[in-house]
Amino acid sequence: SRDGPVSGRPHGDLCRLRSSSLEIKEKEIREKGSEILREQLDAAKRELKLKDKECERLSQVRNQLEQELEELTASLFEEAHKMVREANVKQAGAEKQLKEAQGKIDVLQAEVTALKTLVLTSTPSSPNRQLHPQLQSSGSRGSHRRGAGHIRTSSVGAMDSVLFAEFLLWREHPSLDRSSAFLSRVYREDIGPCLSFTRSELSQLVQRAVENNSLTIEPVAMSALPVVKASALECGGPKKCALSGLSRVCQHRIKLGDKGSYYYISPSSRARITAVCNFFTYIRYILQGLVRQNAEQIFWEVMRLRREMTVAKLGFYLTDQG
Repeated sequence: SRDGPVSGRPHGDLCRLRSSSLEIKEKEIREKGSEILREQLDAAKRELKLKDKECERLSQVRNQLEQELEELTASLFEEAHKMVREANVKQAGAEKQLKEAQGKIDVLQAEVTALKTLVLTSTPSSPNRQLHPQLQSSGSRGSHRRGAGHIRTSSVGAMDSVLFAEFLLWREHPSLDRSSAFLSRVYREDIGPCLSFTRSELSQLVQRAVENNSLTIEPVAMSALPVVKASALECGGPKKCALSGLSRVCQHRIKLGDKGSYYYISPSSRARITAVCNFFTYIRYILQGLVRQNAEQIFWEVMRLRREMTVAKLGFYLTDQG
């Protein structure tokens, strides 16, 4: 019985040791758990802070986009109003130009109608004096200049069968092609000699402009004649013809095309250029179908125009051309 209590002490001590060990382990576990929770809490706080920053950044981006959208919308509305205003201005300008163009078309149609009437009523036997002012009486034309020739308008002619045959062949397929026998002869016998001046290079340019219908002849205001410098002598001057190089009073000047210089020309040079222009004008009327006469009447009108070129190249001209 004495041994009973003594043997029970080690067992109690062992229980206390176990209990103490469990408490220590439990404490360690709690500390580790707390540490883990603190770490997780810190990580959550850091993540939350990052998300707050991201939300703030996205909010700034949203505000910036909203501002840009407002500015873009305002700019688009302003641009749209500007385009509408410009369109209205252009439309008004186009309507004005259309109205002016229609007015010009009406005027041109009236001129073409009048010109057709003049052409259709002009024949070699009964020429229209409005279309051919050179047929006016000498009294109505006024006095001639010294050295200017007088052209008789009444004449009797006999038809040349070779010339007429060449003309008929050309009239079957009329064109400005110089390869035809008809125009080749006119160029060789009339146009070339009539437009052959001392300044050959300028003469070729003049002929080309006449062929292209781009030559302009205009009178010169004698009261406001410019002073011609030495560098501009090639264009002639008020007292020197650019084509012949002779000292003559030049009351007209020519321009080759829309651009380029003006060239002063004498009355004789103007008469020669005008004679060739008249021939080409009548040929173009034929090509455009404006001449409704028979072949013989057209042929005689062509011969009359060729005679004008022949007379002009010999130095004769009317005072109303000088």
